[in-house]
Amino acid sequence: MAIEIDYARYDHVRPIHWTGEVLELLDQRVLPFRVEYLTCTSSDDVASAIHSLAVRGAPAIGIAAAWGVVLAARKMDARNGAEAALKLEPALQRLNASRPTAVNLAWALARMRRVLQQGGADWRRVLEAEADAIAVEDLAANRHMGALGAALIAPGSGVLTHCNTGSLATAGFGTALGVIRAGVAQHRIDRIFAGETRPWQQGARLTAWELQQDGIDATLIADSAAAHLMKTGAVQWVIVGADRICANGDTANKIGTYQLAIAARHHGVKFMVVAPASTVDMQMPSGELIEIEERDPAEMLGIGGVRVVAEGIDAWNPVFDVTPGDLIDAIVTERGVIQRPSPESMRAAFGS
Repeated sequence: MAIEIDYARYDHVRPIHWTGEVLELLDQRVLPFRVEYLTCTSSDDVASAIHSLAVRGAPAIGIAAAWGVVLAARKMDARNGAEAALKLEPALQRLNASRPTAVNLAWALARMRRVLQQGGADWRRVLEAEADAIAVEDLAANRHMGALGAALIAPGSGVLTHCNTGSLATAGFGTALGVIRAGVAQHRIDRIFAGETRPWQQGARLTAWELQQDGIDATLIADSAAAHLMKTGAVQWVIVGADRICANGDTANKIGTYQLAIAARHHGVKFMVVAPASTVDMQMPSGELIEIEERDPAEMLGIGGVRVVAEGIDAWNPVFDVTPGDLIDAIVTERGVIQRPSPESMRAAFGS
């Protein structure tokens, strides 16, 4: 029988706080040495925070964008939801353009549009209730996914994770990191390794810090050490999140995920993708069609604001890569576990 998880012990961090008037976002660009919150008073403030990676992680981006719509509505006069929808559309478009790869962003905005169209004179209250529901549902989904994913892991296992998929990337508890938290709580996971995740160092700066807040030890490795780590037998699972999951099981995630999946398959290490159902895009047949965001090449030329590359050197800076579904052993969502995903198993779980 699974051990009950003490969420108060294993879930301390909250990156998004709605005060009733403004949106406060934990600025993930300055962690772990400074804990600071950005105060957003407009939808454009939220779009800027998403684009600049002050808030990041697919579920957190969607939640923040939903509250961004609420902020936009504060400055808008309309008699009903349908009229408000027309006036708010430019703000929604700017929010949607802030990070194109994460499907949760468009999904959350679509939910806000839908309830807006149905709203009468109380359309502002309806918008606020929907944004709150998106956050509440995400936390519940994460806790359920944590239990589902942990159940796949044999006691005494070691795991490797990439980027940050925890409370910082969600409403709380996390997706892949939620599975790891649940696995630690149930004494299934003995060793945790976190890849540094160049160039923004989300694993080094965020994942290691976040686990530390919960009293969970993690060992940091260079991204380039992952295959060697697998060869030693120290890890039995690679556990990652996702920004978009396609109809055939292909998955877009932080750059570097694809090479981890290749190395895992070679070394007999299992590969788990953990993400809410809102990340699944059944209208996207395969990963070949996903728009891969590219950021400023200058981000590759330094570390922590200190340039380490000679002048005149070019760089390429894709933010995501796509892992083929046939390299994935399990996709975990709040709807259940899909073993060895295929177009058929994806349709069975999510429809067409």
